[in-house]
Amino acid sequence: MKIGNIELKNTPLFLAPMEDVTYKSFRWMCKKFGADVMYTEFISSEALVRDIQKTRQKMHLFDFDRPVAIQIYGHNIDSMVRAAQVAEESGPDFIDINFGCPMKKIVRHGAGAAMLKDLPLMQQMAAEIVKAVKIPVSAKTRLGWSEGDNPVMEAAERLQDAGIQALAIHGRTREQLYTGEADWTLIGEVKNNPKIQIPIIGNGDINSGEKARKLLDATGVDALMIGRGAIGRPWLFREVKHFLETGEILPQPTVSEVVEVLKEQLQMNFEWHDNERSGILMMRRHFAKYFPGLPNFRELKISLLRAETNDEVNAVLSRIVEEFGRVRLDFSNASLK
Repeated sequence: MKIGNIELKNTPLFLAPMEDVTYKSFRWMCKKFGADVMYTEFISSEALVRDIQKTRQKMHLFDFDRPVAIQIYGHNIDSMVRAAQVAEESGPDFIDINFGCPMKKIVRHGAGAAMLKDLPLMQQMAAEIVKAVKIPVSAKTRLGWSEGDNPVMEAAERLQDAGIQALAIHGRTREQLYTGEADWTLIGEVKNNPKIQIPIIGNGDINSGEKARKLLDATGVDALMIGRGAIGRPWLFREVKHFLETGEILPQPTVSEVVEVLKEQLQMNFEWHDNERSGILMMRRHFAKYFPGLPNFRELKISLLRAETNDEVNAVLSRIVEEFGRVRLDFSNASLK
């Protein structure tokens, strides 16, 4: 598949943009384990236009990221156009528009998935952004706003007409948030609509190579996007890629191997932020996901989540290795929430 002049082989795997998750160290780990395309955390157009430093920092890209997109969101066309131009100055390979975020703090301002309630405005915004930048523009959206209101087919046609060069679709409505099971039926219908010529990227509930193969075969999408399934499990990209290529299921890593991954991610946080506590705080969401299914693990998990220094973290990790080091983790029942 191609996004503009970006050519991607086989079935590329995309790391979904996630707030407070897809920062440098997590992108690095996912890339290391086989992710093909990176996204930044999603970025507020209004904050970018106001030149808020914390927001600009999210656009800091690295050589290992490529190909990489900066994703922006907002409800005002002028602000979104200006934000796209500012983002372009950071040198991404393409710009992505967030038309899918379901969170209340986003949709109450008319951004993210709220744009699904005004498809003409969505199309106009996309068209203006496409005209304003020199690099490709893609978009990410959902099936619709609520059950029975699934305008994703019309949205896909309108976005293609606006000049969008790839579309990622999450198989849920806004009202579902992240509950229930992702429905890939409409994703497949969009992909197989003869009017749709742009690449379609399927997203939602990919948590194993077998699931990826099943969804790929059922829909024929051009690429797969993995989000929450990779939190605390960045090697999921390796598992999916290996299964798609060979049909073989890779063994899960041991706890000792996972601890080494976690330490590498944490060390990169320290180097990036030059602030030990900030680097640890960024990891807490990941700490909570890294060790599913271990028996009698609650006390160690709480200690890990409460650690505030690198020494404290390493002390807990040493205890985890001592007690569980050779155990292979089981992610089969791990929650995506």
